[in-house]
Amino acid sequence: MAIDSQIWHQHALANRIQSLLLLVAMVSFLSLLGWVLWGVDGIFWLLLLGFVLLLFNPVSSPWLIMRMYRATRLTSVKAPTLDSTLRELAHRAGLHRVPELFYVPSPMVNAFTVGSRNEAVIAVTDGLLRSLDTRETVGVLAHEVSHIRNNDMWVMGMADLFSRLTSLLSLLGQFLLLLNLPLIVMSNVSINWFAILLLIFAPNLSALAQLGLSRTREYEADLSAARLTGDPEGLANALVKIEQRSGSLLERLFLPGRRIPEPSLLRTHPPTKERVRRLMALKPPIAEPLSFIRRERGFLQDDAPVYLVSRRPRWHVTGLWH
Repeated sequence: MAIDSQIWHQHALANRIQSLLLLVAMVSFLSLLGWVLWGVDGIFWLLLLGFVLLLFNPVSSPWLIMRMYRATRLTSVKAPTLDSTLRELAHRAGLHRVPELFYVPSPMVNAFTVGSRNEAVIAVTDGLLRSLDTRETVGVLAHEVSHIRNNDMWVMGMADLFSRLTSLLSLLGQFLLLLNLPLIVMSNVSINWFAILLLIFAPNLSALAQLGLSRTREYEADLSAARLTGDPEGLANALVKIEQRSGSLLERLFLPGRRIPEPSLLRTHPPTKERVRRLMALKPPIAEPLSFIRRERGFLQDDAPVYLVSRRPRWHVTGLWH
């Protein structure tokens, strides 16, 4: 049975339109702040500044980030099955360069991507490799490869840049307003309350747009991963298992969902239930599934682990939690 291509294209189109609208909203907030502070010229100069910063926006070195996590590179010798899986997924995704794969010695069930499209690193934790079977791990790797193919690191970096500029200009505007408040009161000048409210709430609105964009890119990566593997159910099972195993045993028993922000607007990731629903609506497979994804054994039965991790996740002085 093939994936329903019509449903896939409908979801993909909706995700792209939402991403575009959210980026436009963030640029609009920045333009409005420029207009409030400096008029029409402010709009022009702020957009020009944003464009220049985008061109020279520094990207954190993925190797430095891996060092902060005390991660170890997984080569074809250390992890032949993982390495061959990633190469096949990168080939299917049309990537010119296979991402580097790193092992994070942490019991957290997690995987993430850093870097750029031409210099990407995928990190998988010990907890993820021990918790998921091979089929589920392939789905997670495909999800991360999809982020690289979709250039989501750059998109989210751009959104973060506009959000930071909006917050900086809002603070500047509020500071200038406080400085001039005595003059405004003594001169009986009418106050533009719209401008004041914009200065106060623009950073919050921009942050919400950024969170919305993050959720939309996650949906897009899920859909792309399903096409890469031809097995949306594998990723769906992985998402459920990752959510179930997040937090301690006591949290899972007595405080389920404690780490999930409410309302849903404050989530950086979409609700797992909705992600699973979208994936299961696709119906496998559209492509020839990877030859080994139906095995039940996990990767760590095939690829020897680098470390044996038994400690709980903790906060580090670098600001990282793993």
